[in-house]
Amino acid sequence: MASIYQINKGVSKPIVFKGLKAQYIAYLAVGLVLLLISFAVLYISRVSLLVILPLVALLGIGLFVSTFKLSHRFGEHGLMKFLAKRGLPKTLKFRSRRLFTQLKYNHHGRS
Repeated sequence: MASIYQINKGVSKPIVFKGLKAQYIAYLAVGLVLLLISFAVLYISRVSLLVILPLVALLGIGLFVSTFKLSHRFGEHGLMKFLAKRGLPKTLKFRSRRLFTQLKYNHHGRS
């Protein structure tokens, strides 16, 4: 008997758009919205378009280049792992052995 249900293949695959993977799409979108807002603020504050357009263009190019570079370098979850690893301490210092000597016994007094 033929099944009438569709099989969704690739459900757990990350979202990829034009080479950008996963969260980098959101980073690029947020950066573009911030560029648009900064353009509007500068235009309303009567800054010359000869200053605004090259500035926004350079910042936009920098945003695209850096986002694609991060996506290519770290992949889907690599940036989060990289930032988490930087937050770990290099060494741990203990001034007492008491912590380790009490590890032998659980709370009920049995070993």
